[in-house]
Amino acid sequence: MAVTQGQTSPIAVTNLREFFRDSVQQALRKQHVEVDDHTEHYVVNVLTTFARSDELYERTPEGVRLRPLALMLAEAAEAPTVEARHRCLRKLGDVALFIAGFFAHSFARKLVDIDYHIAMGGRAYGTLADSVRAGALPEVFAELAQKFQRMVDVLNEVAETAYVHSDKDVLRLYEIWLKTGSPRAYDILRRLGVAPVMQANLRNN
Repeated sequence: MAVTQGQTSPIAVTNLREFFRDSVQQALRKQHVEVDDHTEHYVVNVLTTFARSDELYERTPEGVRLRPLALMLAEAAEAPTVEARHRCLRKLGDVALFIAGFFAHSFARKLVDIDYHIAMGGRAYGTLADSVRAGALPEVFAELAQKFQRMVDVLNEVAETAYVHSDKDVLRLYEIWLKTGSPRAYDILRRLGVAPVMQANLRNN
């Protein structure tokens, strides 16, 4: 498999899981985010799974579509069993994390933005942390719920390794920072020569 990094030539990847593991570890260090080994392993598994488009999207009569998070939440609420509810919430959290982490800039053209995905994903993982009892998963879900925004920053870093930001990105980065308080977006803006300032009316909301 070939993975394209930013505006450079594709990099040959022989083991996708190892590529994501190394990339996540580097991004965690760069973003100064500390997570349990089980949480890191879980996130690497999510990335490896959703690298296959058929695991992320579903086929519908209208074509291949990404199931809306609100629909996933409704399915979780109507699930006939606790196990089915957990599966729906886990898929919701995983999809929200992956989409917010890898497609943050594309939200500028959509009705729902990155903060919606962060809120939905964080709540899904938080609910799972309170109800799942198997092995290390409750701790993993609790940490992902608590650090969802920071893990989005980590995945942004993985997705945009060696990416060269243009002037067109500045407004979007500023918007992401205003909506989420992302330390990563703030740092990039500063490196681009922009001094982000939170507007008083937004600060007080």
